[in-house]
Amino acid sequence: MDKEILLSNIDKVHTTEMGIDRIKKNLRLDTDDVVEWCKKKLLDKGCNIYTRGKNWYCEIDNIRITINSYSYTIITAHIIK
Repeated sequence: MDKEILLSNIDKVHTTEMGIDRIKKNLRLDTDDVVEWCKKKLLDKGCNIYTRGKNWYCEIDNIRITINSYSYTIITAHIIK
């Protein structure tokens, strides 16, 4: 899948309440709008976006954001060691 598909559907990207808590904890974020924070990262020119299986992986600034490619749900995000 082409990363343009994800970027052209950026308005569909969302997460769950549990997802918000998980992403905040994993990335040690101090923001109320986790989805907006992730979208900014996705739209950054330096973001490496690729698919593996049913997920998009977006890597930038030593973090990896995992997004379901069918529902556009942000599943999790991690600091890349």
